[in-house]
Amino acid sequence: MTDEPADEPVVRDVPERQRYEIHVGDQLGGFVQYRRNGNVVDLIHTEIDPAFEGHGLGGKLAQGALDDLRRRGLDHVATCPFIAGYLQRHPQP
Repeated sequence: MTDEPADEPVVRDVPERQRYEIHVGDQLGGFVQYRRNGNVVDLIHTEIDPAFEGHGLGGKLAQGALDDLRRRGLDHVATCPFIAGYLQRHPQP
């Protein structure tokens, strides 16, 4: 359980599905699929539920996934065009 308000988007790693998910309350707002090879995670596909498009969830999902990978000391590759574009617009430290 988190201390986040119910309507605040929350990003979670779901390793059994090999994806990061973003939830708004109890609803799945979207996900970014990945493949992990050792310490490298390839972010391969991002999908946002049409009901949540236009609310900035894609950017929050991308940032949440990248923050988690960095925190865990994992490298990433972005073959997903959305994540690659996000990285161009928001260079990571």
